Amino acid sequence: MTRQQQVVIVGGGVIGLLTAFNLASEVQSVVLLDRGNVGQESSWAGGGIVSPLYPWRYSPAVTALAHWSQDFYPQLGERLFAATGVDPEVHTTGLYWLDLDDEAQALAWAERENRPLRAVDISAAHDAVPVLGSGFSRAIYMADVANVRNPRLVKSLKAALLALPNVTIHEQCEVSGFIREDGAVVGVQTSAGAIHGDQVVLTAGAWSGDLLKSLGLDLPVEPVKGQMILYKCASDFLPSMVLAKGRYAIPRRDGHILIGSTLEHEGFDKTPTESALESLKASAVELIPALADAEVVGHWAGLRPGSPEGVPYIGRVPGFDGLWLNCGHYRNGLVLAPASCQLFADVMLGRAPIIDPAPYAPTGRRSDEGALNPTLIS
Repeated sequence: MTRQQQVVIVGGGVIGLLTAFNLASEVQSVVLLDRGNVGQESSWAGGGIVSPLYPWRYSPAVTALAHWSQDFYPQLGERLFAATGVDPEVHTTGLYWLDLDDEAQALAWAERENRPLRAVDISAAHDAVPVLGSGFSRAIYMADVANVRNPRLVKSLKAALLALPNVTIHEQCEVSGFIREDGAVVGVQTSAGAIHGDQVVLTAGAWSGDLLKSLGLDLPVEPVKGQMILYKCASDFLPSMVLAKGRYAIPRRDGHILIGSTLEHEGFDKTPTESALESLKASAVELIPALADAEVVGHWAGLRPGSPEGVPYIGRVPGFDGLWLNCGHYRNGLVLAPASCQLFADVMLGRAPIIDPAPYAPTGRRSDEGALNPTLIS
């Protein structure tokens, strides 16, 4: 691809923002579109653990992206902070997994992948995390796991893009369809009119599958609702992240504690519910009994871009020249963003890729694994 091109990016979550950031120095201009305000959907709502919740349960495709991103996040945070003055707060706290049914598989994975995950005595976990509940008997621990304060990451990325002269951001600009000429995609139709580009990149998260239906394409990316709650405690209240029974507690540097999350198939409804609130509060107290006396200061829901096995789609759409995908990251968009967006830029620009791009290509994935199928939508 030549430098003298305009790239239109549809979707302003962390994947879209970082895709724009990586391409801006390589192309003539970048136009980023979002149906609302950038970064206010899944990217804002997530917890920001820089690891899949159970990394040993994922395919090698997800593992490869996760490892690259985990190693890269600290320097990304430093670079954005230096450029914008907004610190994404990449906060290395470590993570304790408690009472795992598949602990042996986790430890075998860690040895195979050379990751610093080890079994620890439960008393050591209590020494390290004095507020931890007493109802647990086993623990494994990885010391180098960080979390990123995702709302600040989004704010920092937006500020970095706004400082670039060849990047334009259009918020409150909903895309309704694609513009085609001679079989190629050459732009998008939006609520503000037609916007043309030499390349169009779909990074619309949970909305990506719906947008592709206008082209007669069936992409198995769908919204999966997740709810979280937030407490405010002392800054030293919770020194490490903890996870049990699918629920986690994440400490921020200022003492905010996130508890998450639910997993609900409710379409595009992201209304917080009382039942989820009570369930999350119960999990919070089980993990950290002292939270029974703390006030919930936030409760929200977001929509993850669900995809088969959580493997994102990264690359060119077959049969539609000019159309590209970087979407379908399911529960791991924040975890996988640096690697996904670097790999995407490598593939689009024809550079040597950071990892093998084949597992993420919209082509070549068997239909039962969630391939992109050019079928008519009834």
